[in-house]
Amino acid sequence: MRAVTLLYHDVVAQSRDDDSGFPGAGPARYKLHLEEFDRHLRALGEAMRLPPGRVVDAWIEGKPPAWLLTFDDGGASALRVARSLAREGWKGHFFITVNRIDTPAFVTKDDLRAINELGHVVGSHSYSHPERMTHCSWDELVFEWGRSIEILSEILGEPVVTASVPAGYFSKDVARAAASVGIKALFNSEPVTRVQNVEGCLVLGRFTLQRGASPEVAAALAARRLLPRLRQFASWNARKVAKSVGGEAYLGLRRALLRRR
Repeated sequence: MRAVTLLYHDVVAQSRDDDSGFPGAGPARYKLHLEEFDRHLRALGEAMRLPPGRVVDAWIEGKPPAWLLTFDDGGASALRVARSLAREGWKGHFFITVNRIDTPAFVTKDDLRAINELGHVVGSHSYSHPERMTHCSWDELVFEWGRSIEILSEILGEPVVTASVPAGYFSKDVARAAASVGIKALFNSEPVTRVQNVEGCLVLGRFTLQRGASPEVAAALAARRLLPRLRQFASWNARKVAKSVGGEAYLGLRRALLRRR
């Protein structure tokens, strides 16, 4: 099985980076400005014959979509984005950091209900957004996934069966823990189209769109053009090696570089 999934985060006004989602220079790199995001939507609409679908309709229910859109963190901009997609007749996936619900710059319970009522998918982005999820113990992983979908299911009044991995730190144990609590589809940040099955949980890669990425690149990724996919794959693997070798030192260096910007 194959799937093309685009990964976005928050959408913010110029000079208002901290109004939605996690604060600071690091998260800001993944926040598109309002006008920038609108240009992405127009380019995607022109490039794609079919609208983005929902993973729960795709492989769980046997109706594969042409492509998928996801939004991580659960920042306050999520409802505005959800309404923008709905106006186009598109469906998205909104993955929520659950312990941030009803806190400044993040979604409220009412926001989540409204997003769900628009026909989008609401899923877990873990309970507390661990900095390195692959370093969590098994019990911690089960708690992060289990508690988050429990709370989301209570808010929405229906089972929540989708999730995405925070910060790109994925392992088979992360997927196994998700499967153990009933998650049926788990998105990581590896820029690939193949879909894996880990103990009954589908694992899907995603192509990340950061601030400054051109609308043409977004459209080319959604349309499965090879060159932009290869570029992301090479860059992602270089960072993966640096994360693995550097560990805490990698995170410290990254924070220091971001503070200088």
